Amino acid sequence: MKEKDIKRLKNFGQHLSTLRKERGLSMRELAARCDVDYAKISKIERNKANLTLTTLIELAEGLDISPSELVNIKFD
Repeated sequence: MKEKDIKRLKNFGQHLSTLRKERGLSMRELAARCDVDYAKISKIERNKANLTLTTLIELAEGLDISPSELVNIKFD
């Protein structure tokens, strides 16, 4: 994987973690609110996994935000 891709995944994972914690949700609670496995959420937040568009939409629904808000971060 390219270095820039690793950095992008890290930025996204940190953003997801921040949004989840702001809502007072554990990873398991977020998983229960959407169709994404707890282990997958953990891997995304630790930048160990890439994600698909459908996963992004599910996470946004679980956080009760729009998908655009979930990707509204600086990627460099």
